[in-house]
Amino acid sequence: MIHRKLAAVIAFVLLWNPIFQAGNAEAIKMNDQYKVLAVSKEKKKSNRKKTNSSEAPRTGAKAFALIDVTTGRILHSDNGETRLPMASTTKIMTAIVALESGKLNDKVKTSKRAVGKEGSSIYLRLGEEMTLQHLIYGLMLRSGNDAAVAIAEHVGGSEDGFVYMMNQKSEELGLENTSFRNPHGLDQKEHYTSAHDLAQLSAYALHNKHFQTIVQTKVKVVPNPIEKWDYKWTNKNKMLRFYAGADGVKTGYTSNALRCLVSSATRNGQQLAVVTLNDGDDWNDHQALLDYGFAHYPLTNVIEKGYKLEGQPYEIDASWSYPLRTEEQSKIQRKVEWFQPNSLDYRLGHRGKLSIWLEDKLIGSIPIKNSMQVETNQLETNQRKTTQTQ
Repeated sequence: MIHRKLAAVIAFVLLWNPIFQAGNAEAIKMNDQYKVLAVSKEKKKSNRKKTNSSEAPRTGAKAFALIDVTTGRILHSDNGETRLPMASTTKIMTAIVALESGKLNDKVKTSKRAVGKEGSSIYLRLGEEMTLQHLIYGLMLRSGNDAAVAIAEHVGGSEDGFVYMMNQKSEELGLENTSFRNPHGLDQKEHYTSAHDLAQLSAYALHNKHFQTIVQTKVKVVPNPIEKWDYKWTNKNKMLRFYAGADGVKTGYTSNALRCLVSSATRNGQQLAVVTLNDGDDWNDHQALLDYGFAHYPLTNVIEKGYKLEGQPYEIDASWSYPLRTEEQSKIQRKVEWFQPNSLDYRLGHRGKLSIWLEDKLIGSIPIKNSMQVETNQLETNQRKTTQTQ
């Protein structure tokens, strides 16, 4: 009798033990779905914490790339050359082409084609006029597809004309795995990019002061030409609120591309950017990748402007920095190339160039000029000659 009671108690404990229940996934989904989601999130956090801090973080992205904006060095990536749909991150190219080719104070009239564009919108009305600059804010903060078409028609003469300009710019930047078919990013055949290409495009765009100002804006108030109230646009990029130092760039989503994100951040004078394509946990992945980049690839001063070459009356004409891991700093090599006196570079005042190599890869080149003392002596000599002639 005692044995039977003991067996019943053990069975009861096992039946209600959470570990035993965890084996029955269907029962948990039916009875406590939210608890399962919470446990799943905790497991993800736990896995991240267990990753060695010196190791690059793992992501849920189909492809990603981490880039140093100043130098364009890809610091870390996975499937970086794979061609994938890019959703509204397309608008990075739309914005930079408009900024470089259009006039920001131009008034742009909204066409029927722009008003009728499906997807995300800033709700432009037929015939409404707005400056090109304000349309670019609506494009980048609210991801307005109507704004994208209005911009394209104004700057390119037509949507097709503008797409041609986008692809020209892509070719100019050497983006070999990128093809544009529209200015907004809605799914379309032969409209794709790669994580590497999108990272390089983003780094290029972030060198444009107008672009940088727009993408780091959290809230923008724009005059409304029709109503008494102004437009007020809040940036969809949550990284601007989640991550210290965040200053861009663009979100994206379609049913085919799924979640796409480009983010950037600046710390200690160094700006990094991250691209993820098809990533269900992009906000967390971007924070982890940026943390990794800042921690392990600090922008390192390789040589200072004015550095004098030993045994030569010459000096370096500019400071130069590069993102380097600690173990890479000892692998930097410097090589000097002298210019011939009859060369154009020599006549322009450059006496040679200092090439910087990381192992067997050329990573930079800095001009060499006469030292300040040599230039001062030459100036004094020329002045004496002039005085004697007079």
